[in-house]
Amino acid sequence: MHDKDLPTIATLDELAGLVEGTDALFVRWSRGPEADSAGSSKDALTGVDLPGLSANPLVVEEWWRPRPTWIWVARRLYDYSHLKREKGPGVRPWVLEGDELARGPDNEPLVRVRRPVAWVAESVLADAKRVMTEQSGQWGPLRRP
Repeated sequence: MHDKDLPTIATLDELAGLVEGTDALFVRWSRGPEADSAGSSKDALTGVDLPGLSANPLVVEEWWRPRPTWIWVARRLYDYSHLKREKGPGVRPWVLEGDELARGPDNEPLVRVRRPVAWVAESVLADAKRVMTEQSGQWGPLRRP
């Protein structure tokens, strides 16, 4: 599937629905499946090639239930929203179905893509930010400006 043929997730509810049906979904922040076709990320600190693509799991942990899945996925997007800014033009989140091969230097899953699933719309990122700022605790994206 070419990047331009990939559907776009338009709402947090839509993403939550996808997540409810599987435990193999991840979100990756990059220029897309075509740009990632080599299947390997690089450790930014050391320059070492990693044995898979850095991604973040979307699977809902049992301890989270019975809380809403849409809040869970909002948090997963919000926590790593700094990557869009840090990785430069054209970087955006996309969802993939994959297999975890190893763990990276930040303990993130390193995955092999089984299939690209969808892009995540900018409006979903805005909703994720809104949902997280409405929570009672204090938090922010993992890399705060």
